Amino acid sequence: MENTAISHNKTDEISPLTLAFVGDGVYDLLVREFLVNRANRPVGELNRQKVKLVNCKSQAEFAKSILPKLSEKEASVYKRGRNAAPKCTPKNASVADYHSATGLESLFGYLYLNGEDERVKELFDAIIHIVFNLDGDKDE
Repeated sequence: MENTAISHNKTDEISPLTLAFVGDGVYDLLVREFLVNRANRPVGELNRQKVKLVNCKSQAEFAKSILPKLSEKEASVYKRGRNAAPKCTPKNASVADYHSATGLESLFGYLYLNGEDERVKELFDAIIHIVFNLDGDKDE
C-alpha cells in the first residue's frame, strides 16, 4: 500500500472524524498484518483475535497507554479526535471508550496522511508490546 502523503497544513484542516475514518483502516490493517505474520491460522481464528484488538474498549486502553509517548502535536490531534462529536453512538461500548478510540484512530489517520509511517509503526509496536507483555508470547 503506497502512502500518498498530504501536506501538514492540509491535514490540520481535515476534520477529526475524517482522520478517524482513515485511521480506522490503517489501524485495522496493521492488526491484520501483525496477526498474519505471527502465525498462519484459519481466517475465523484470525478474526476472533483481531476483534480483541480492534474494539472501542481495547483501543481506549491502548490510547491511555501511549499518551505519555506522544508529542505535543500528536496529543493535540488525539484530543481533537476524542472530543469530536460523532453522529452515531456505540452499541457495545461506553461513550468514553468510543471517544478515546476515535481519538486513537484520528491520530493514526493524521500520521498516516502526513506520511509519518515510521511513527505509525512505532506507536503500533508500543501497543503490541503492551498487549503481549513485551515478549510477544501472550496467548489469545
